[in-house]
Amino acid sequence: MDRHAADDLILIDDAAGLAEACERLSEGEFIALDTEFHRETTYWPQLCLIQAATADFDVMIDPMGGLDLSPLLDLMADTGRTKVFHAARQDLEIFARLMGAPPGPVFDTQIAAMACGLGDSISYENLVARLLRGQVDKSSQFTDWTRRPLSPKQLAYARGDVTYLREAYVILRDQLTSKGRMDWIADETAALVDPANYAFEPADAWRRLKPRKTRQDYLAILAAVAAWREATAQESDKPRQRILKDDAIHEIALQKPRSADALERLRAVPTGYARSRHGLALMEAINAAIEDPEAFAPVIQRDAPTPAPPAALTELLKVLLKHVADEVGVAPRLIANAADVERIAREKQPEVAALSGWRRDVFGEKALALKAGRLALAASPNGVRVLDV
Repeated sequence: MDRHAADDLILIDDAAGLAEACERLSEGEFIALDTEFHRETTYWPQLCLIQAATADFDVMIDPMGGLDLSPLLDLMADTGRTKVFHAARQDLEIFARLMGAPPGPVFDTQIAAMACGLGDSISYENLVARLLRGQVDKSSQFTDWTRRPLSPKQLAYARGDVTYLREAYVILRDQLTSKGRMDWIADETAALVDPANYAFEPADAWRRLKPRKTRQDYLAILAAVAAWREATAQESDKPRQRILKDDAIHEIALQKPRSADALERLRAVPTGYARSRHGLALMEAINAAIEDPEAFAPVIQRDAPTPAPPAALTELLKVLLKHVADEVGVAPRLIANAADVERIAREKQPEVAALSGWRRDVFGEKALALKAGRLALAASPNGVRVLDV
């Protein structure tokens, strides 16, 4: 364990130090966490540093030397302790890979800020400035965290990612509790800890590509090649696009090359790729899909076409959404997104989150009343007024 006495920075890189630090962390009712990682040249994020803090203790953990993180992961798996993150998805991906499932329960300060009226997708820097009147030092933002040793300046920067975070958590938690709004962020938090978000199954890789055709032969090749690329990227720990670019997959699915020569002629496929080790395996995937498209083609449910919503009604609903969001002091997107608003305008009984629970109370009922002509919007010197008709 290295302790930088001048700043009281604690960097753990040995088993004994980690055990001692985790003993201290276990005394807290929550753990604020952040990670530094490198991903530019790999499929899986390369974990470089973990920052963790309770209300009165903070530590940084260096996993680069192969440190066994089991004591920390045991704490993360304890469902009796809240794990606090800001914009948690990438951090949760890392821990889900280490643990086999994302930790919980989770409190995401970016989501909580939406329910406290601090804006949509607020950055950590802006959250600290607005909530704590603090200033995050961004001078080490683009550090190569794989390089050692880390300087005191780099460690001080990393430490701030959790020391401010723990303060922000307490304030946001108390605000949500006092306003009775903890359940307002429940759906978003539940989505964050859904294991499906971090599964990266090759069989589902085609979904990222947004199919351009619905023909079975096209879909079969698209799905087979996407699955091959995903599995190859995972096994070789290389980014997907370094294995084969998305445009090449679409072109392959459209052109259906049966030989290396035909594959080589495609514009989106790099010169020489067809004869490479990857090219041979790719041709096997393509031909397997061509020969048995039913075995590879995903079934895509196509919704029946519905008329476009009246543009004026959609815009009125957006104005109403902004108005009620300002009234209750939350980010509009926490109540409804653009797709929800369009469905409310277009469909008789849309099944959207905005028409259930607390969202229905603050917006959904008013939206239905506006759509039915029982409510109107009027301009006023102070903005928008909502009138019963």
